[in-house]
Parts: sequence; structure tokens; C-alpha cells
Amino acid sequence: MDKHEKLIGLIGDFRNAMLVTRTSSGELDSRPMAIAEVDDDGTMWFVSDRNSGKIADLMLDQDVAVTMQSSGKFVSLTGKCQAVEDRQKIDEIWNEAFKVWFPAGKSDPSIVLLRVDPVRGEYWDNSGFQGVKYLLKAGKAYVQGERPTPDDSLNAAVTL
Repeated sequence: MDKHEKLIGLIGDFRNAMLVTRTSSGELDSRPMAIAEVDDDGTMWFVSDRNSGKIADLMLDQDVAVTMQSSGKFVSLTGKCQAVEDRQKIDEIWNEAFKVWFPAGKSDPSIVLLRVDPVRGEYWDNSGFQGVKYLLKAGKAYVQGERPTPDDSLNAAVTL
């Protein structure tokens, strides 16, 4: 598996992410988002309220960062985000859990989709056997008073 495939596979493992936008005053603003869907090319879909602050942010600057973390996996993406009006896509990716934010269900007129087209991504995968391998390497480096050497199979930067 190449680094690109590895990154896309890792993205698909996550259910939640932090979406980071730039505000009108130039500050970074992040918020947790449920990942509605990840396409085979890494495109990410979120469901949002069209009246939220992030929509106003995106009208000024479509550059975003998306970060994801679990116990041994970390992914950071940068890309372009846009609000998308697509009722068919909403029907396709709707999850009943979204009803917490949209009590009227998928027909709620305030729903808009956010499509993130990643441009660049980085991952660190210390899960499973790879994590054990890393711990051994880190322990050895600690005892020897050195830094562990990077393992390209555990982390990489990828242009998408």
C-alpha cells in the first residue's frame, strides 16, 4: 500500500474530526464535526447548519484544516471547503444521529453540506503492531539517550 492509499484508508477510520476555518478577523476557529462520508479520493463530507459561523468563515476563505485523532492514529489535512446544496446527497449520507442537530430530519431547510477537498495530508499511525514496534524503538532510543529514527511506514506527508 502506498502512502496515498494509507492516508485515505486512515481517514475512513474516523467518525469525528475538528474542522478549522479562518474568521473574518483572521483568527483560526475549530469545532468538532461528525464525518458524514469519505469518498474514495479522500473528499470529506459534513452536515452543517447554513446559519452557522463556519459558513460565514467559508464565504471569506475556503482554506481549511481537518484534524482527526484516536488512541494510536493521527491525521491532519489541509484543503478547500465549500458549502454544497444537494438534497440528493443529503438523502444519501443522512444518519439518524444528525437529528440531534436537525430535529426536523433530513428535510430541514437549514441543512447544508460541507465538502472538503483535501490538498495535502499527514498521518502518524502507531496503532496495532506498528505501535508496539514504535514503543520498542522509542524505548531503545531513550535508554541510549538518542531520538528514535523516523519510520516512513508510520508517518508521512502526502499531496492529494
